[in-house]
Amino acid sequence: MGTNGSTMLKPLRQGLPPLDPAAVSDAASCALPARFEAVREARRFTRCTLEQWDVGDRFDDICLVVSELVTNALRHAVPAAPRGGEAHPPVRLHLMRWTERLVCAVRDPSHESPAPRESDDFSAESGRGLFLVDSFADSWGWHPLAGTLDGKVVWALFRLHTAA
Repeated sequence: MGTNGSTMLKPLRQGLPPLDPAAVSDAASCALPARFEAVREARRFTRCTLEQWDVGDRFDDICLVVSELVTNALRHAVPAAPRGGEAHPPVRLHLMRWTERLVCAVRDPSHESPAPRESDDFSAESGRGLFLVDSFADSWGWHPLAGTLDGKVVWALFRLHTAA
């Protein structure tokens, strides 16, 4: 019985990160326009936010994963021609910190589940995003949005090794 490459990268679970939202100590979010400069904006927003929070040695890991999640959302989840008069920006980045955990979550309008590109070429520039997320985050997952919000949220969780 052969296994295909996508089984290696199953997210921890489809669902919310295993943290109590009421216990969050810091939270920040920003709306991102449907254009590729948004990745740079997301990186800048993440760096500024993390500089105010104590994330210890995870700073670079978190910045890298945010870049990948936002790039994936823009590349795969946002329609090429956004509908006029969009009430909500198509992509939104959320950063949430607990005492020893940090979650970055990216909301997008697509219902497609995030899936790694089937490729054996690990030097390829495109298609590595979820491999990087899987490598640098402690866990990740996704869930469809409920209610009036369309789309899904893809999240990545980091354990923080902060000084007591």
